[in-house]
Amino acid sequence: MNRPFDPRQGAAATSQGPGSGSVPIISISGLSRRFQAGPETVAVLKGVDLDIHRGEMVAIIGQSGSGKSTLMNILGCLDRASEGTYRFAGKDVGKLDADDLAALRREHFGFIFQRYQLLPDLDAVENVEVPAIYAGADATARRERARALLTRLGLGDRLDHRPNALSGGQQQRVSVARALMNGGEVILADEPTGALDSRSGKELMALLRELHGDGHTIILVTHDPQIAAQAERVIEISDGEIIADTRNVPLRETDTPSASVRAAASWRRGLDRTSEALRIALRAMGAHKLRTFLTMLGIIIGIASVVAVVALGQGSQQTVLENISSIGTNTINVYPGSGFGDMRSGRVRTLMPTDADVLAEQAFADSVSPQVSANATARYRNTASNASVTGVGVEFFQVNGRTFTAGSGFTAEGIADRAQEAVIDQNAVDAIFTDGQNPIGQVIMLSNVPVRVIGVVANTTGFGPGGNNANVYVPYTSAMSRILGQAYLNQITVRISDDYDMDQAEAEITQIMLQLHGGTQDFFLQNTATIRETIESTSATLALLISTIAVISLVVGGIGVMNIMLVSVSERTKEIGIRMAVGARRSDIMRQFLIEAVLVCFAGGAAGVALSFALGLGLTAIVPGARLAYSTESIILAITSASIIGVVFGFMPARSAARLDPVEALARE
Repeated sequence: MNRPFDPRQGAAATSQGPGSGSVPIISISGLSRRFQAGPETVAVLKGVDLDIHRGEMVAIIGQSGSGKSTLMNILGCLDRASEGTYRFAGKDVGKLDADDLAALRREHFGFIFQRYQLLPDLDAVENVEVPAIYAGADATARRERARALLTRLGLGDRLDHRPNALSGGQQQRVSVARALMNGGEVILADEPTGALDSRSGKELMALLRELHGDGHTIILVTHDPQIAAQAERVIEISDGEIIADTRNVPLRETDTPSASVRAAASWRRGLDRTSEALRIALRAMGAHKLRTFLTMLGIIIGIASVVAVVALGQGSQQTVLENISSIGTNTINVYPGSGFGDMRSGRVRTLMPTDADVLAEQAFADSVSPQVSANATARYRNTASNASVTGVGVEFFQVNGRTFTAGSGFTAEGIADRAQEAVIDQNAVDAIFTDGQNPIGQVIMLSNVPVRVIGVVANTTGFGPGGNNANVYVPYTSAMSRILGQAYLNQITVRISDDYDMDQAEAEITQIMLQLHGGTQDFFLQNTATIRETIESTSATLALLISTIAVISLVVGGIGVMNIMLVSVSERTKEIGIRMAVGARRSDIMRQFLIEAVLVCFAGGAAGVALSFALGLGLTAIVPGARLAYSTESIILAITSASIIGVVFGFMPARSAARLDPVEALARE
């Protein structure tokens, strides 16, 4: 790899001054430049030999197409020779890489272009500051120097004006100030008066002569003999060859001008360049608002989909799990038969109250409730309703986490005495106590059996048996003897202690039931923890599936970002060329476009999150019971994903911009 160019080494190489025997600041030998034009190769420069000493004012004159601008581009390190050698201050320029050439332009050259080449979105001071930003100058120092240079050039009252608010002569003066910002040891002026009126042209030439008097090396490219005659030395070029080299004034020794801009701390330099890239990105986005929004649209839709789907999935999962909690999150149900699909389960009558009594005595049991169930007509006076009648034990309401809103539950004495008592839920209250009577103490008829209401419980959340029905609970002994006329149970529910392992409890229940039933497997268990795990797993799978679809939309959005960024690079090629000409590294250009891509995606991600909240509000307003649970993690992940999309899909356009040839970039309109 080539060793980076060291400006101090170059200064040392020319410290002898420009007298006879001194080392030229610029020396080219046998330099040629060829371009491919279809199947043919066109030679623009042919074996040019030229030495320029420090402090000279040289005019390169020739007709259009003679090769003078190509020669200036090579001298200014905007272009490379096809053959030959070019040495600057003794250093072989041909061996420098792109960033070394950028450093050479940044530290030693200043460009004055015919069309000014100012950045239209920056004011005069900001345009002048650009080379110093890339050089790592202190922010305060560079701002002061930019103001001082513009004031010296007569633009003290135009500091905050953008190029479109300045005359041609004023814009060219801003260009001169920019060329001097980092010292401008060598100033390259390409047809500097070509776009100016005669008065402004004379003023500019007077300024260039003044700068030459200050010690700057001036290389002036022109086709006007009157402009060339004002230089100390005139070099005439024709058809890519030097045909005359005339010195009007003897070579004199001069001191090298220097820029008095204080360097910023090393950490600050990178921060300044990043801040500059951020400002550029924000200006570009603001200048094309509609295009920026359309670019964001794919990201917005993708992020909104991801966040909304995840929130909907989590909300639904939470609702289902809360419903499970309403019937006991750590319960194990014992049913007769071999499973829910067993057609014979209704004829299996081996589940007995004594089984429940034995299970209630075990260490794992927090509470146990036998259950039987039936359907009956509940009647109060002249009002009747179909009801689900469930025979339960004392601990049923504890087992299932039911909350009393009035009255109380059953007692052991009531169970033993087959008491004609009932606990009803709010659905039953609404169905049969239509006149608003207090149900506590009232007698209702369950078919032909009268029972007195002793308690009211809140409704369940819709999950489990009879969640939306009118429910009446009576002692299981009463239900078995007075309503159903049976001696067996339909179900036993065991609530497991919080500190007991559910799987172990399930294994112990199985073992006990086998012993009680003489080794016959005429029962099966349902573990609600397994239901919870299944629901969580299913919800996660569905969320992953739908999120994958949403991620595809994100990728499509990313491709859209890449396409638009490629268009942006194409539209802003000249801006890239200007920044490279004043010393921007390839990494600076890449950072600029990467930041813009990331900003677009980040803003799209934030807008997508906001849209997902709006969708959530709309969904909950339209669909009763819909629930979305937003999590900070999913939002952060979504925005981070959008930013990563920006990096991934912005890399190619950024790399394309960074690898542009400066001279070709400057030539594009």
